Amino acid sequence: MNREKVLVQMTEQLLEYMEISDGRFKKVKESGEKGDFYSEVKPFADDVKSINDRWKEEALKWIGIHNPRNLYPQQIESASEHIEMVSIQAFFPETSKTRFINYVNSAEYVLKQLLKLVGEEKKGT
Repeated sequence: MNREKVLVQMTEQLLEYMEISDGRFKKVKESGEKGDFYSEVKPFADDVKSINDRWKEEALKWIGIHNPRNLYPQQIESASEHIEMVSIQAFFPETSKTRFINYVNSAEYVLKQLLKLVGEEKKGT
């Protein structure tokens, strides 16, 4: 499987994790109950981290090769950090709603931007 295909799959998986985190956060905010660390938080955060780390590495390589105009290494680094934070903070009702939403939106923007640019690159535009 080529690298771009893998990058696209990981990016889509991370977008799905952002959606799951967002839904989880809404539930936790409503109920006020924390997620159980060992049965919920850690397994989910570990899954996200394993893909997130590989995604960051591949995304940075892709940017290095293709040098897109509207996406920079700092954005990838930042999105990766936000993804990691969100995957953990989603389980805690005391998490700031505004900050959480900002992290999700910021990470989703970079993920979607990368998908768009990889798609354009494939078409040769």
